[in-house]
Amino acid sequence: MAKQRSRHPNKEIEKALVYAEEQGWRVTLLNGHAWGKIQCPWNDAECRCGTFCQVSVWSTPRVPEHMAHNIHRAVDGCKRQMALAAAKTGDRLRPKGDNYG
Repeated sequence: MAKQRSRHPNKEIEKALVYAEEQGWRVTLLNGHAWGKIQCPWNDAECRCGTFCQVSVWSTPRVPEHMAHNIHRAVDGCKRQMALAAAKTGDRLRPKGDNYG
């Protein structure tokens, strides 16, 4: 049985972390200023050159809702994730919530 990670102290951020895990992202706990980080399961040169393939998660951000939004944005903006979604729907690549033609 896999060991459960500790929960984030903020409920909005915890929900965003659960969403990231459901999409295949890995949550790694850290010591120091950051509570942890999330990492893309692919994290290769094709996936935005590795630039956005990990996001630091702060333990006490000034605005927790913004941190949760940034987690969702990173996960939903993953090029591999968008390619998988596009293959399922036959649509072109674009992030979730993109309303531009």
